[in-house]
Amino acid sequence: MSDRDAGGMALEQGKLWKTICQQNQEPVPQEDMERLLEVARGYQAVKNYVYQRYGSIKSLSKIYPGYTVQNEMTKSGLRERLGVPSVYFYLSIFDALGDIKSQWTRTKSAVGKRLEQNRGFSPQEKHYLRFLLKVSNAFAQVLNGETVELKKGVQTQYRALAAEVDTDRLCRYLCRQVRKHHVKLHTNCASGFSLSERAYRYGDHGIYVSVKEKRRRVFIPLTDSHAYTRQLYLKLYPQEGNVEIRVPVAVNIRHHADYTSQVGLALGMYTMLTTDEGHCYGQRLGEYQSAYTEWLRMQLAARQRSQGQGGGRKKYHARKRRYEGQLHSYINQELNRFLKEEKPGAIYIQKFPKPQAGGGNKQVNYAVSLWQRGYIRRRLLYKCRKESITAIEVFGKGISIECSACGAAGTKKDGIFTCAVCGLGIPEKVNTARNAKKRGQGDGAIRYQS
Repeated sequence: MSDRDAGGMALEQGKLWKTICQQNQEPVPQEDMERLLEVARGYQAVKNYVYQRYGSIKSLSKIYPGYTVQNEMTKSGLRERLGVPSVYFYLSIFDALGDIKSQWTRTKSAVGKRLEQNRGFSPQEKHYLRFLLKVSNAFAQVLNGETVELKKGVQTQYRALAAEVDTDRLCRYLCRQVRKHHVKLHTNCASGFSLSERAYRYGDHGIYVSVKEKRRRVFIPLTDSHAYTRQLYLKLYPQEGNVEIRVPVAVNIRHHADYTSQVGLALGMYTMLTTDEGHCYGQRLGEYQSAYTEWLRMQLAARQRSQGQGGGRKKYHARKRRYEGQLHSYINQELNRFLKEEKPGAIYIQKFPKPQAGGGNKQVNYAVSLWQRGYIRRRLLYKCRKESITAIEVFGKGISIECSACGAAGTKKDGIFTCAVCGLGIPEKVNTARNAKKRGQGDGAIRYQS
């Protein structure tokens, strides 16, 4: 059973979510894998049907809370035509509805961002549009060209806002922005599905999973004997004959009276973490990363020589997962060592920009693209939440060339930062970590945990 990054969202006071994974002990027989794939394909078909039918503007009023969709889907006859067991049919419906709601949230966020950047609107006009984005019923009615009719108290608020602006102009603007940013979902992935408690049973050092055939379950022996009673997700790897069961579990948040130090951090490609006091963690990260990069480069060259004839993909994916597993195991081990030795009450790290495409040496860009900084950051923030450590992310512009002693611009050469103004000369990562701490203790910090 492996620990998998899950972001660590709050479950309730004093607890966090995390996802653990269970693996099969031996390859799943081909006929059993095909039965599981049949369920996955049916699950995919139902989701795509829901996306198509309820992902548009006209169905906005139906997706909250979703029981209207459930009733309409029951009457549609789709379950009978596809032969999908009811336990998977309704799971796939609410799975798809969750995706649609998330897509609408992203659309509203994009429209709201454009609204804030638009200098052509008065404060009253922006206030009116923000109201529409916030109140779901009003948002749906405007997009569908209907008269806005809300509950009494909210209706009074709406009328007061509408009296100060040109509602027709603003509603047309909102509709244009939504058409520009909203995307109707579709999935081509049929490699997994959710399992409710009715769809599985643990036993005999494994798990029994329901399939399309009545009164039949596929047995999958597992590498551990843990049993759970909650909704799971079954990920299929048919080429290797493997499965992965993803289980959400709650973990207690710990509190440490002796975790009081304030630590600035700099992340690197070859040494994972460097503190403002010069302590280093994950010094073999570069070795793991270089070995992984070189292997992938050799695999790419081999495929190019064979002119895409394929072959050996099962071994390729298995080896790739081994490399990633070793790398992630080392990262987590070193993050745990960092927390145990430094005992931080708060950490300060720089906010990284989004990856930029093109430019520079292609081989270097390829290595950088494989750098696990996103994984490191997620795991670090999760572990901080779990251990009640304040994590503060600061803007990183110019952070590596600013002198941590006097604030002047300096130079970097062979891993050493030098300031011509005050004469400071220290490792560049230490200088970056000190600047992260200074910025985090000042203004402009983004607090993830307090």
